[in-house]
Amino acid sequence: CRCWPTTPSVRAAAGPRPGEGVGGSPGAAEPTGPDRVSVAVRGPRFRRLKMGAGHRLDVKASGVFVLGIGDGNKLLTDLYNCHLTKVYTVGGLFGKATEDFSDTGKLVEKTTFDHITREKLERILAVIQGTNHKALLMYSNIDMKTQEAYELAVEGLIRPMGKSPPIITGIRCLQFAPPEFQLEIHCLHETQQYLRKIVHEIGLELKSSAVCTQVRRIRDGVFTLDDALLRTHWNLQSIQKAIWDCQLKVKTEIEKTLG
Repeated sequence: CRCWPTTPSVRAAAGPRPGEGVGGSPGAAEPTGPDRVSVAVRGPRFRRLKMGAGHRLDVKASGVFVLGIGDGNKLLTDLYNCHLTKVYTVGGLFGKATEDFSDTGKLVEKTTFDHITREKLERILAVIQGTNHKALLMYSNIDMKTQEAYELAVEGLIRPMGKSPPIITGIRCLQFAPPEFQLEIHCLHETQQYLRKIVHEIGLELKSSAVCTQVRRIRDGVFTLDDALLRTHWNLQSIQKAIWDCQLKVKTEIEKTLG
């Protein structure tokens, strides 16, 4: 299922202000007994609450999906401008090709895969990472001979600070049990469909074919699965706690990257 952490430093939903009843009228008596409604879900502030989505997930993907609440919508923009790395686990299946590169798409062809070894797969992954590393340096617009470049490299802050094509900053094989395999991909400016296409292209490079069986985001910048709220925790108390728990690391990342 999808996991939904929230951005910090936002105004939480609140009920009536002091002196107001539950319905919002000053001085009105508050209902009691079965007619009583929690002040946490009523009042003018709640009706004006705004929510925004961070880096989106398509319908076939799952994992960390960041939301902004209230003032946190501005922080979503700041985090977007930081161009932070996202991390996915991506499942693949050798021997098939489909129109949309997923295992549920219309079948195009079947191929053999007995000749594929983990060593051959890892060689292809190394080529992909090397090619993307050159693109990362090009779009970062940094002179790699300077002290600034050295310091950014040490801190892991070399990244495009503007628009660029999707860039893979790291890719490795987590599991290899033909015909199935699983990759961990670190990337910038990607879409989930782009990651499915990468699986397809890996199959072609190995003189076979491959489809993507799963795309799961396990990190979105400073947010990880540990910060995420499962569906069973989508309630006011859990959301408030997630907001407060994430405040410091979001503030630190924005100040470090954007100054």
